[in-house]
Order: sequence, then C-alpha cells, then structure tokens
Amino acid sequence: MIMYMYKGENIYQNIIAVSNRTICSRPLPEQIARICRLHPKAVILREKDLPEEEYRVLAREIMDICNANHVPCILHSFLEIAHELHCTSIHLPLHLLQDYRQEHPAILKHFSVIGTSVHSVEDAKKAQVLGAAYLTAGHIYATDCKKNLPPRGTDFLRQVCQSVDIPVYAIGGIHPDAQQLSEVLSCGARGGCIMSGMMKL
Repeated sequence: MIMYMYKGENIYQNIIAVSNRTICSRPLPEQIARICRLHPKAVILREKDLPEEEYRVLAREIMDICNANHVPCILHSFLEIAHELHCTSIHLPLHLLQDYRQEHPAILKHFSVIGTSVHSVEDAKKAQVLGAAYLTAGHIYATDCKKNLPPRGTDFLRQVCQSVDIPVYAIGGIHPDAQQLSEVLSCGARGGCIMSGMMKL
C-alpha cells in the first residue's frame, strides 16, 4: 500500500473514500480498516442497495472502525439508521434532501454534516439553499461506473465551485494520484471522492 504525497502532505487528507463492497478483494470492514490507516478526509458508507437491517449491522461495524482511527464516518441515504446510531453525518441524494427538508425538517436537525451529490450548477445552488454542508460534483473524468455518459470535465467542476460557498468534492474517475488531485484542487474543489481506487488499495 503506497502513501502518496502532495507538496509534502498526505494526499488522502483531501480524499473522501466511498464504499462499494462488490468490488473489494477482501471483506468491506477489512478494506475500510486498511483505508482508515491512510487517514482520509472521511469515509462514506454508500451501500444503499442493502436491506435496512443489513445496512444497520454493517454501519455499526464501520463506524467503530472509523472511530478507532479518528476518521469521520458518513452514512448514506439511511437517515433513520444514522439517527438511531447517533451518527451525525449523512449523505443524501438531492431529491431526498429536498423531501426531508420540506416534509420532515426536524430529523435533519440531528445532523451536523449533511452532504449531497450534484450534477449541475443549478443543483449546487439548490443544495446550498437546502442546507448542505458539502457537495460531491460529477462525474468529472471518464469512469467505468458511467460508461455510456461523457464526463462533465473540469470546466464544469470549476463552475460548480464558483457558484457556492460550501466545500465541493470532485467525483467520478478520480484516482489517488497527486497530479489529478492537483487538477481538481486548482478548480476550487476541496478534494476528491474515490470509490474504485480506494476499494482496490
């Protein structure tokens, strides 16, 4: 496992690791422990395809691993489970953030960090109004996750960053690579979100 450096700093400090247990070569908890030793900005437990009870059990284990390594753990989509487990950070698709803000605003008060994903400048502006603490914007580079969709590119990333006052993280085709990270930082992004590259470390 290689520790990449950027201008003398650990580049993982600017990376949010996004989980995907289906592409790991080892059990996800083992992979998350491996990632946490690199001290990324945070870990998003994205496994939103899991049934609620399976996600709840996994979330407890991943939160314990992250807490032991002093790495913030952000749960994804399962807002009620996050509240139940006293996780104060949640990532919600934009439509869910809007729905909760309009229909169940009280539950959002339990979270100190709410993130969401955006795919346009309009999305970014809406997310900020809805109270998002950070955004993931993409997809920026070509990625196997979206083979049939052209990347939006760094000009798009720059426009999103300039349109809001909250941190933006590039997502889509991002690698733990100092040169690429430098490129997204130069667009005004706070860093990058990485799935495949972190799941295959």
